[in-house]
Amino acid sequence: MPSSRPSAARSHRTAPHKVRIIGGRYKRTPLPVLDLPDLRPTPDRVRETLFNWLNHLWGGEFSDKIVLDAFAGSGALGFEAASRGVAEAVLVETDRRATASLEELRTRLGASNVNIVTGDARTYLARAAARYDLVLLDPPFGQDWLNRILPAALQALTDGGMLYIEAEAPISAPSRTELLRQDKAGAVHFHLLRALPETA
Repeated sequence: MPSSRPSAARSHRTAPHKVRIIGGRYKRTPLPVLDLPDLRPTPDRVRETLFNWLNHLWGGEFSDKIVLDAFAGSGALGFEAASRGVAEAVLVETDRRATASLEELRTRLGASNVNIVTGDARTYLARAAARYDLVLLDPPFGQDWLNRILPAALQALTDGGMLYIEAEAPISAPSRTELLRQDKAGAVHFHLLRALPETA
């Protein structure tokens, strides 16, 4: 997933040129990582952990789930969900070179459950009529994206829908959510939350 940081706060780690899909029908498929500023795909181990969590929490049932990858970048998270057989994975990305790469991969895999959108995540969420069982948020670090996009992301969840967040520091559960799981890999903190029903 992409994460553009201000130049002063850039990581010294260079993004890998390829990552791979961990599980499902497209297992071991390499995903090209374009040479874009501060592109930071979600590492294999982090995705494996996340989808193990989801497999447990969803009882192994992915086929009825609709997933939004709001900062798609390399498509690592969105295509991982598609590989597990979700009903639909919507991948939103601002960079047209990245979306062209995602479209090429979708065609190569014949991934009919993948929908690719070129655009801004916050604008897309504000206009989206669909509700999602899982919203994946891996926004650029150091730009206050989470505070700006969380309200719209929470509004887009189904009842009991889940929110995955990657951040540069641990986060507290936003209002009307519960933190189900969290972990850390290198400098990245990742969290899985669930929306709670509004109380009367």
